[in-house]
Amino acid sequence: MADTMGLARLLPRPNIRPTPKGVKHARITAFANQKGGVAKTTTTLNLGVAFKERGLRVLVVDLDPQGNLTMSQGWNPDEIERSMFDVLVHGAPIDEVIRQAEVDVAVASIDLAGAELALSSQIGRERTLAKALLPVRERYDYILIDTPPSLGLLTINAFVAADGVIVPVQCEYLSLRGLVQLESTLSMIREHLNPDVSIEGILPTMYDKRVLHSREAVEILQENFGDLVFNTRIGKTIRFAEAPVKGQSVLAYDSTSEAAEIYRDLAKEVLRGAQAREHA
Repeated sequence: MADTMGLARLLPRPNIRPTPKGVKHARITAFANQKGGVAKTTTTLNLGVAFKERGLRVLVVDLDPQGNLTMSQGWNPDEIERSMFDVLVHGAPIDEVIRQAEVDVAVASIDLAGAELALSSQIGRERTLAKALLPVRERYDYILIDTPPSLGLLTINAFVAADGVIVPVQCEYLSLRGLVQLESTLSMIREHLNPDVSIEGILPTMYDKRVLHSREAVEILQENFGDLVFNTRIGKTIRFAEAPVKGQSVLAYDSTSEAAEIYRDLAKEVLRGAQAREHA
């Protein structure tokens, strides 16, 4: 396929590092893309619930001031008194902001919008989330972090805390270009703050197999990132919009739907990758 506007030359191949053998604490995965509307929140929640269905202990962390993940489990971020803002800025124990729903949720509030400014003057500000998660890492098998649509200090905190990053990418050409900046940021994080974090997988979203542009976008990803591109494709369906209105994951809202099965397939694929890392 033709190298559309030279994109293939712009996308670097990430340096994948295996998870150290013998690690017993939770694997931390951040979901990141500086572009909004690419299904980060949908994927964080539904993958977490799919893990829970398989008997895994799961915590999801809402690090987005919009609080969409929190809303997707039935809580109003405007009415939450203590949230991840208090954990990051005031040093509150993360247990104080974890609520139980389909999975455990470290909730967000609108206050998070001021967290970057409040953190900017603190020493070790990039490691605040990593330190906050330490007391609960042995309690869970997976900790999944939903990040804001930016590469600011909140997202950097997620990268420093994470073992890997899953990047949901809308199947459109302009969305693919954002991968260059994201990987550049990750390279700096590896060099200065967390040498082991890398892209764990790239997840094509808003995929429509009937549309040539969608198929071409996936081909470009595969040409440049190879096996890092998940085989699972997150398609377009009204179920993904309806479920959060009910305060549910799509797996709870319509358990037998194609949308629910897609995330169960993704869970299997992510877990196969984890097993491969353990035996690397």
